[in-house]
This record gives sequence, C-alpha cells and structure tokens, in this order.
Amino acid sequence: MSETTPTQASGIDTAAIRAAAQNLSDGPVTAGYKGDREAVLKMLNDALATELVCINRYKRHYYTVSGKNNAAVKAEFLEHAGEEEKHADWLAERIVQLNGAPDYNPATLHERSHAEYDESLEVQSMVRANLIAERVAIEAYRQMIEQIGDTDPVTKQLLVKIMAEEEEHADDMRDLLE
Repeated sequence: MSETTPTQASGIDTAAIRAAAQNLSDGPVTAGYKGDREAVLKMLNDALATELVCINRYKRHYYTVSGKNNAAVKAEFLEHAGEEEKHADWLAERIVQLNGAPDYNPATLHERSHAEYDESLEVQSMVRANLIAERVAIEAYRQMIEQIGDTDPVTKQLLVKIMAEEEEHADDMRDLLE
C-alpha cells in the first residue's frame, strides 16, 4: 500500500498550486478561477455605472437642497455620495484584478446604470428618489451575488459588503421620509 503525502491527504491539488505560479501577467486570476469572467466583468461594470450615477444624484441633491431645517438631510446626502464613491472605487479595483477595464464612459452611464439620475428640487422628492435608487441597487446586488454563487468568492464577498452599505443607505433614506 502506498503512503499518501500530507498535501494529497488534505485534498489540496499541488499540481494546480504549482500551475498558479505560471502566467504571472494574469495577476490574481489563476487557472482555478471558476467564474464566467466576462459575465462577472459586465456585472461589475454595470454596478460601477450605477454607483457613478448614484454619486452624481447624491451630489446634485446635496448642492441643491436648501432651507435652514434641511442641514441633516444635506449632510446625509454628502455622506452617501462619499460612500457610493468608495463602492465605485472598490468595483473598479476588482474589475482590474479580473483583468478587465473599468468603464467610466459618461456617454453610456445612464443606459448601463440600474438606478436613475434625479433632478428633484423638493427635499422629500429627493429623499424618495434616493430611497428608490438604494432599493434598486440592493436588488441588483442581490441578483449578482446569486448569479456568481460560489464561483468567485472574492467578488461575491465584495458585493455582499457593498449591498450591506446600500441597505444602511435605504434605512437612512426611509428615516428621512415624512
């Protein structure tokens, strides 16, 4: 009877590990990557477009909301714009890690975004538009997470992290509704 090496006994494929040392130009994408990279890149770029539209919407609302009683709402809009920008940065970084190119093309943002831009001038209309956009983003991230499943654990983890913050944003906007 032959003796089993510790790496084989643990279920680790040492040949695959050694193969990962090849193709260094692929960066973190190894032959063991199980996701549909092109589909994941498309989802991530669409999510990036959504975050960029959300940044613009929150910034517009921040600069156009007025009234002495709206300081807290204005601050919330600015905070959310910053957090959406952080999400966009995370998504762009992941796209590059997967050997893709982040799509910042302003001409196609609206058609790729899951959320809508909004030009409301009334505070409650702004809050409502932001709550709708957050709910749309939550559902979009939920569907992306479901589609990716366990084929790309790093992207899945990132999307779960972003979705959790989007849920906090939705809760904040709901609290601001009158």
